[in-house]
Amino acid sequence: MPLLILLPIAGAAASAAVAGATLLLGRRSLADWALVAGLTALAAERIFSGMSLSVDSLETVRYWQQWRLSAFSAFPGAWLLFSLTYARGNALAFVTRWRLTLVAAILLPIVFATALRQDLIASVFWDEPTIGWRLRLGWSGIGLYFCSVLASVLVLMNLERTFRASVGTMRWRIKFILLGIGVLFVVQLYASSQALLFRGFTTVLENVISAGTVAALLVIARGVWRASRAETDVYPSLSVLQGSLTVTLAGIYLLIVGVFAKVAAHFGGDAFFAFKAFVVLVSLVGLAVLLQSDRIRLQLKRFVSRNFQRPIYDYRGIWRKFSDGTAACVDQTDLCRSIVSITAEIFQSLAVSLWLADEGKGTFTLAGSTSVSGSQARECTPSVAEAQAVREYFETHPEAVDIEQPETDWAAALRRWHPSDFPNGGNRLCVPLLRPGRLVGVLMLGDRVSGVAFPLQDFDLLKCIADQAAASLLNVQLSQRLLQAKELEAFQNMAAFFVHDLKNAASSLNLMLRNLPIHFADPQFREDALRGVGNSVAHINQLISRLGQLRHELTLQRTDADLNQVVQSALAGFDAAAQATVIKDLGELPPVRMDQEQIQKVATNLVLNAMEAVTDKGVIRVATTRRNGWVVLSVADNGCGMSPEFLQRSLFRPFQTTKKRGLGIGLFQSRMIVEAHGGTISVASEPGRGTTFEVNLPTRGN
Repeated sequence: MPLLILLPIAGAAASAAVAGATLLLGRRSLADWALVAGLTALAAERIFSGMSLSVDSLETVRYWQQWRLSAFSAFPGAWLLFSLTYARGNALAFVTRWRLTLVAAILLPIVFATALRQDLIASVFWDEPTIGWRLRLGWSGIGLYFCSVLASVLVLMNLERTFRASVGTMRWRIKFILLGIGVLFVVQLYASSQALLFRGFTTVLENVISAGTVAALLVIARGVWRASRAETDVYPSLSVLQGSLTVTLAGIYLLIVGVFAKVAAHFGGDAFFAFKAFVVLVSLVGLAVLLQSDRIRLQLKRFVSRNFQRPIYDYRGIWRKFSDGTAACVDQTDLCRSIVSITAEIFQSLAVSLWLADEGKGTFTLAGSTSVSGSQARECTPSVAEAQAVREYFETHPEAVDIEQPETDWAAALRRWHPSDFPNGGNRLCVPLLRPGRLVGVLMLGDRVSGVAFPLQDFDLLKCIADQAAASLLNVQLSQRLLQAKELEAFQNMAAFFVHDLKNAASSLNLMLRNLPIHFADPQFREDALRGVGNSVAHINQLISRLGQLRHELTLQRTDADLNQVVQSALAGFDAAAQATVIKDLGELPPVRMDQEQIQKVATNLVLNAMEAVTDKGVIRVATTRRNGWVVLSVADNGCGMSPEFLQRSLFRPFQTTKKRGLGIGLFQSRMIVEAHGGTISVASEPGRGTTFEVNLPTRGN
């Protein structure tokens, strides 16, 4: 019995020690506080477990086990918060996205363990085969362990995501903490699943938890010491369950254990069932570790290359991986992070850094790294003299180079920019990113897994990657400049329209103000002046309103409606003011799922454009018909028409118009509305002969 008590007490002491070390060595971040909270709850849970193993009275066992389950209820919330925030540069985004799950993980177990405390344990009795007690869970205890299973899977899933998103030295710094907590929650998953299957808990499970806790805390302690020496910023994807190995393995384990339990129950039970379930879990965990280990994957790659006489690299696969990983990056920061991450994975290098030339300051800035944190980058920022030495060398030597040996200014500068964390990590390489005539950046590698040297084949591949990276950077920078130019062009066009209309309004008001002192006594003049001010204000408000439509996101309120009724409503507003002849040819149509208000705007704008394009004797034909599963609205006029050049380059673009008083916004907005309905809008026009617009909207079956 004393030995059984020693294990949980050792686990409690180790938990308290690691919690204290975290407070002393950590940065007091949200993740650190979550870790301290989780370790404190673990220490309390192990103390109460030890107390339950040290007594002979079943009632006293029940008492201490109730306290153990109360401490255990703090596990899901604290550890889930830790898994969402540890080492993540975008932790706030994850906490925000998971806020409801996090609140449930905090509150539900506490409710089961406190408010429903009387239903945690149904009974406690002596179990001779295990030479100890066995407690049977009440429905509240079952709910608590169900929450534990779900929380364990979510914690392991988040730890896996953090590990996958980290590369290089960042992964080296955090892997022991992730591994230790992973071991802790694998044990918790095993114990909780066993408690649910057998609706109870035994001294055997207590011993398994105690042993697993001590082992996990030893690994966590090493990880806390390693991670405290530098910052870690990992940016995992926000996608939920994207390619999660944890979810797959947890599902396989629970399925296998569930099937085994049914088979064992059918044949009268299996005394070694719990041990077999544990072996299955350990096997799956071992498989997961093998699949995630950089060192093992590198050794496997070398084994295949040696024994099956394949080249070290699958160049077609590498090229596809690099292209796919960088093609979708439209921002320079995202592109640099992708380049660094992919390069680290290809060369199995823990430390990869990308420095870009800052022509304005004459130096280099860190654009992405797997080993150099933000504070280290500020310390390593190169001087102008160092940057000039590096630039002069690489503009005459464009190949990849080993920077360990040369005792030159440029090599010493590069070694300082890219410090090495491992004495046996192998030589560091540097390759320039060049455009014709100038250096745009340098890509550096070091701290290779197992310290394997870089052969000449790596130099060639690295130079190829650097050339592609330089081209990708150039494309992104040119795209950003083009976007800025288009934004400036749109602003200039908008400003030109504003200036033109506001100038007219200002001229009218200025003329009125100049005549005001002379004709103020004339009532007719005052009436005209007030009318002029009102018209000017109305015109300015209309201008602002039409431009304001571009800022609002288009939202549709769809209902089944008759397009003919929508068109009739649009035409009703022109009946009194129309000077041209409007011919209506509305065919029989099926109901269409549409936003009636938005489609009416389209019809109104097309008819208004037609009226402004024709003379007083012009003819406008508005027709609707059904064609190949679509309903079609056409608005044709015999007005001035549009040139082919305007149709090709300017139509449907904002601030492009042939009207003297137009803004070119109506057709742009109309196309947005039609396309949001899944339809199309087309135009046929000829100068001097007229224009026909055609809107196609899908019916329910199309």
